[in-house]
Amino acid sequence: MVSSPSSPSFSLSTASFADPFAEEFGEFTSAVNTLADALAATAAQRDRAGGTALAERRLLRESGLLALAIPRAFGGLEAGWPLIFRAIRRLAQADSSLAHLFGFQHLQVASVLLFGSAAQQARYLGSAVEHRWFWGNAVNARDTRLAAVRTADGLEIDGTKAFCSGATDSDVLNISVVLGRDPTDRVFAVVPTSRAGIRVHDDWDNMGQRQTDSGSVSFERVRIAHDEVLGPPGVASSPRATLRNLIGQVVLTEIYLGNALGALRAAIDYLRTQTQPWPMAGVERSQDDRLLQLRAGEMWSALQAATALSNHANARFQQAWDRGAALTAEERAALAIDVASARTQAARTALHVTSQIFELVGARATASRHGFDRYWRNVRVHTLHDPLDYRHQGIGAWLLAGDVPNPHGYG
Repeated sequence: MVSSPSSPSFSLSTASFADPFAEEFGEFTSAVNTLADALAATAAQRDRAGGTALAERRLLRESGLLALAIPRAFGGLEAGWPLIFRAIRRLAQADSSLAHLFGFQHLQVASVLLFGSAAQQARYLGSAVEHRWFWGNAVNARDTRLAAVRTADGLEIDGTKAFCSGATDSDVLNISVVLGRDPTDRVFAVVPTSRAGIRVHDDWDNMGQRQTDSGSVSFERVRIAHDEVLGPPGVASSPRATLRNLIGQVVLTEIYLGNALGALRAAIDYLRTQTQPWPMAGVERSQDDRLLQLRAGEMWSALQAATALSNHANARFQQAWDRGAALTAEERAALAIDVASARTQAARTALHVTSQIFELVGARATASRHGFDRYWRNVRVHTLHDPLDYRHQGIGAWLLAGDVPNPHGYG
């Protein structure tokens, strides 16, 4: 049948049949895949060990990919956000902890782009490219133990922040602190991690995301200069400025999806090479077991749906980003619902897939050396970041009552 000029056309890549998990990243495809393969080689062993992945952090620096979100005007690569988000997903297939650090790197860069003045953007982002900075953070909004007092030169801060992902081995820290009683009266500052009075603690020992260095950082009379506080425009300056929160949500979404894709891929590889067929299946190879095919197909379909929803939200995010200062509160609210929908779907799907892979690989694969359990542990830790039930309730409040997510919290 010959299609008419008005008929839609499409092409199918043979690569998608050879490797259904493969993705393209344009000019960065080789760099992303090379980095992912290097991280995957030792991911299971390092997960058991925990601690700081110094060698792997060095690989991230050397890849050049830490500059993906930095504009070309400052020497960066200026990739689109959908590509950055998919790169996080790809790295999470290999190593969820390092993907977390990679994603949070771009979150800190976005903080400078959204909150910082033109001079601060040139100063910090130019230096980030030149010196291959790794960014850490101490911005947990729910941890209110950090206090600030104004000084003639800027601020002096004392206290502690928890969940400071990437702070270990970082060059600079993004720090947030509330200046008054109003929780929206919050400022962000950029300071060297080596500054006097800053102490990064080695106290991260959770069951998942074991190498994200997400422990605590304490501050003792740490001085922050006026020009190190980001702004103008600053934190709560516009709907555009609140896009930072949504980037954090998308990073979580991509880590869920990456873990689930990585788990299914690893399970299929193990099944094909090591899983013995069950006698009642009546087949010589496990991959020909119709019940295992059924289960794998169900997981793949669920993942494809969750991934498509995430891709949609990520494209919408880029549109909002491109709107610049013209982005309205209503547009931002609609985007927040898209992001929340993608996150909840990805989370539920990832929890399901990362637990169901054991039905494919069998009892022998539960040996700790294989590390199949790390995928579920990583997702389970991250899905508790802010409760999914409240995400669903927020979507429902928007649908039924027209209530919009709080742009200054996690919404």
